[in-house]
Amino acid sequence: MWYERETEGIRVAVRPTFSLARSEPEEGTYVFSYRVRVQNVGEGPAQLILRHWHIHDSVGEDSEVEGEGVVGVQPMLHPDQGHEYRSYCVLRSPVGYMEGHYTFQRSDGTRFKVSIPRFQLQAPLAPPSGDEGRARH
Repeated sequence: MWYERETEGIRVAVRPTFSLARSEPEEGTYVFSYRVRVQNVGEGPAQLILRHWHIHDSVGEDSEVEGEGVVGVQPMLHPDQGHEYRSYCVLRSPVGYMEGHYTFQRSDGTRFKVSIPRFQLQAPLAPPSGDEGRARH
């Protein structure tokens, strides 16, 4: 499932996937990979400068991740151009979510924030997301 949002001419689409091969549920380690597509559907060029992620784990742990660019690059996106990358996060429970924003800069130096849609992280063995606060016995 793809989660999409468009802000100021920049479209962000995210597709999360649970990685059973890299997870160790018996140890409380749940690895989720996610694929991100960022596309300039606006009229002028813009460069992705910064990222800010909010990661929520249903065991009550929230974390923030900030940094320059994405996966080591700060792509310049001209109209109708896009950039795609993959990354991952590790949770201590089988259910959580991520959301955030990118900071872009236009050629005149003005900066603006682009929303990253909230996307659910749920291992197939987890209860439905409505039960994320309840323990399974």
